[in-house]
Amino acid sequence: MKKLLNNAVAVIVVMIVLLLIIPLNPFVLDVFIILNISISLIILLISMNIKEPLEFSIFPSMLLITTLFRIGINISSTRNILGNSGTAGAVIKSMGDFVLQGNVVVGFIIFIIIVLVQFLVITKGAERVAEVAARFTLDAMPGKQMAIDADLSTGLIDEQQAKERRYKIQKEADFYGAMDGATKIVKGDAVMSLIITAVNFFGGMIIGMVQGGMSFSEVLSVYSIATVGDGLVSQIPALLISTATGMVVTRSVSEGSLNEDASKQFLAQPKAIMITGAALAVMLVIPGMPKLQFGVVSLGLMLGGYMLTKRMEEAASASRKAEEMEEAMSQQQQMVSEEEAFKDISNVYDLIQVEPIEMEFGYSLIPLVDEGSGGKMINRIVIFRRQYAQEMGFVIPSIRLRDSSSLNTNQYVIKIRGEEVAKGEILVDYYLALEPPNPEKEIEGIDTIEPAYGIPSKWITVDKKEMAEIYGYTVIDPLSVMLTHLSETIKQHSYELLNRQEVVKLVDNMKKKSPELIEELIPTTISYGNFQKILTNLLKEGIPIKDMETIMETIIDASMAVKDLDSVTEHIRMALKRTITRKFCEGGSMKVITLDADLEKNIITSLTAGDQGMYLALSPDVMQTVITKLGEEIKKFNGFSQPPVVLTSQVVRVHVHHLIEQFYPNVYVLSFNEINNNIQIQAVGNIAV
Repeated sequence: MKKLLNNAVAVIVVMIVLLLIIPLNPFVLDVFIILNISISLIILLISMNIKEPLEFSIFPSMLLITTLFRIGINISSTRNILGNSGTAGAVIKSMGDFVLQGNVVVGFIIFIIIVLVQFLVITKGAERVAEVAARFTLDAMPGKQMAIDADLSTGLIDEQQAKERRYKIQKEADFYGAMDGATKIVKGDAVMSLIITAVNFFGGMIIGMVQGGMSFSEVLSVYSIATVGDGLVSQIPALLISTATGMVVTRSVSEGSLNEDASKQFLAQPKAIMITGAALAVMLVIPGMPKLQFGVVSLGLMLGGYMLTKRMEEAASASRKAEEMEEAMSQQQQMVSEEEAFKDISNVYDLIQVEPIEMEFGYSLIPLVDEGSGGKMINRIVIFRRQYAQEMGFVIPSIRLRDSSSLNTNQYVIKIRGEEVAKGEILVDYYLALEPPNPEKEIEGIDTIEPAYGIPSKWITVDKKEMAEIYGYTVIDPLSVMLTHLSETIKQHSYELLNRQEVVKLVDNMKKKSPELIEELIPTTISYGNFQKILTNLLKEGIPIKDMETIMETIIDASMAVKDLDSVTEHIRMALKRTITRKFCEGGSMKVITLDADLEKNIITSLTAGDQGMYLALSPDVMQTVITKLGEEIKKFNGFSQPPVVLTSQVVRVHVHHLIEQFYPNVYVLSFNEINNNIQIQAVGNIAV
């Protein structure tokens, strides 16, 4: 029994095939006709209650099976009609009598109209929609795959999530491809039903008049009832299946089932309902119009729209009052609690604390952050903190997230040490489309600038997302836009976040692994304060401090020869040459901007000793020329994935960095001694004075 249930579908398909051969008596035929109508109705209701097409991914196969079942019933009914003098069961006879009602011509016209509606309207439309959906789904696959790879590489998703998303994309492509072919089956079924109807009618007339000796009027009455009844019991399930096909392939952007979406979206527009009622009322002035019917419908629409409007206003008013009462109670409780708290003077000190990192949001952005509302901001920050620690060897401190009434609803602000360093604005219900260099077509949207990298972009609606990807745009969701801006801001200011307490934690962590090294380094060779300055110098120029053992050993060795912290930092950079090369090298080569030999000599001769060590004393004209020409050369890196790099000799590297950092903070200055020998250096520009 269990094996039979496991192979039930295979058994059913075999039985359906046998229907094409084995004759059925009218009683069994009635049962199969009822089953056919029931299955078709179930499929239609399922298609109306699913939220997305993949929830009914078996539909193309079901379409084939039900069509085959319907054809098998048609053949059996045709055999009964032609072999039993028009007798093919009670269902067919009742359906034929109900439609014809004594008038053969009218009954046939109604039947032909039903068939043509299915063939020309529903089936034809579903076929076209399935064809377009299949083509666009296949065209969008590369863009979706690239988006998954980008999310995976940035840590927004893990390998399992990426695998699930790729599997879903593949299933979508397979589903719409199968639906494109399955709609051809529906179209062929409609054509076949017309052929079978003609065979039943004309074949029955010939058999009745030649073999049965019936008169023309008797033949017309008997076989017209049987033909129309048989056609209807096959066309009604076919019409249901065709409608279900159209329902499935037209479900694109939805939040719930068709019933939920239709009721929610229609009832959300009471003005449209009232205007429609008013338009019908205006039509009453047309002479001859049925005033009672028009008046009832018009009055019903206007009253319904008015009641919906009042209900929406009452709901909005109740919601506002509840929010105002909740806010007033919250403020009152807060005032009382604050007064009690500040009686203790130690609590006042909490007011003067400065958070390392803060992020404030406008009201509309709170759902992206609030975990209770499904926000994933905190989880994404945790992932970024872990990745940054693995890459740079520095743990980002906790980020204070809070809403702010002083900001616009769509704005956010990023603060470092209590001061604003970055600001952005996003649209929650939109996607950000980054413009490619040469887009295939322009996409309609709201022009803006991507906040993290300054790339020209457009805010686009959800329904334009797939088209934008096809045209070559990189499409990013609002949360990713905000998180990318936050992460890039933290990377730029990470050296400001490395305080003395964090340095002590890093040293204590190394003490577990190499206690002798720590004992020799601190405080014998260097103090915590100077060690912090060296690590800050490295982070400021984007150099990871993960290899703490190499950094400490180099400090010990270099401190014997030099006492200047900048010189010690340069020795550390040379010791970390493999790390630096990996960070700035791309495919075994590195594109750089070089300095002219005469310019380097000019820089060396301009070095002057001061209380804080050597500093650069170039003339203002030379400095202005260097900055201007560097700006022109940086533009050549726009088409590269590698950041701009200026390559100098070791003697002048730190001084060139100090010269350009305030003008071009995203330009890195490296020396020849910091690059592996096996790397191919490609000079894309040269600065000469």
